[in-house]
Amino acid sequence: MKLSSTSFHDQDRIPERNAFGKVDPALHIALAGNANPQLAWVGAPRGTQSFVLICHDPDVPSRPDDVNVEGREVPADLPRVDFYHWVLVDIAPDTTVIAEGSYSNDITPRGKPGPMAINGTRQGLNSFTGWFSGDHDMKGDYFGYDGPCPPWNDAIQHRYIFTLYALDVAQLAVEGSFNGDDVLKAMQGHVLDQASIMGWYTLNPRLLQA
Repeated sequence: MKLSSTSFHDQDRIPERNAFGKVDPALHIALAGNANPQLAWVGAPRGTQSFVLICHDPDVPSRPDDVNVEGREVPADLPRVDFYHWVLVDIAPDTTVIAEGSYSNDITPRGKPGPMAINGTRQGLNSFTGWFSGDHDMKGDYFGYDGPCPPWNDAIQHRYIFTLYALDVAQLAVEGSFNGDDVLKAMQGHVLDQASIMGWYTLNPRLLQA
C-alpha cells in the first residue's frame, strides 16, 4: 500500500490548520484549526475487509518536569513515550480517501463524542484524555482526532506518524472506550499490510527560526 496526503507532504511540517496548538508570541501557545488532514491510499491487498488508522507522536517527554516551564527547555536526550492523536477503526474496505476536516474541524473542550463516527467507523480515545485529566476546564473523554500541540519549550521537533493498516476482519474486536494500545493488541494476527507517512511540528520559536 501507499499512503499520501494533500494536507502535508511526507517528512514536511504539518500546517497549523491541522494542529491543536499554534505559536502565540505573548502566551506561547494558542488554539489552532485542529482539522484532521486529508489522507488517501492505493494498493490495498486482496482480502482486505477493513482499515485501521492510527496517528501517534513518539516524541512526547516521559517526564513533565520541564514541560512548558519558563526559563527551561525539555532536554533532547530525555526518554520519550508514545502519544496517540487519532485512533480510527472499522473503515470500510472500499474507502480510499479521508477528506480534510471530515472527522474534526475544530477543538472541542472536554473532547468530541464517540466512539461511533461517520460512515460506520468507530474512534478510540486519544491521549489528550489523560493529558487534560487534571484540568478543570478541559478534562473529559477525547475521542477522535486532536492534532499536534507539543511543548513550546521542547528541544526537539515532534514527529506525527499516520499509519494505515489493512485488516482481514470487517470489525475490530474492541469495545467501549478503547485506546491506541487496545487497537494495536486487537490487530495482532490480522494485519495484511500497512503504510505510513510522517509530518513534523514544533512550537519552539528557536527551532522554527533555525
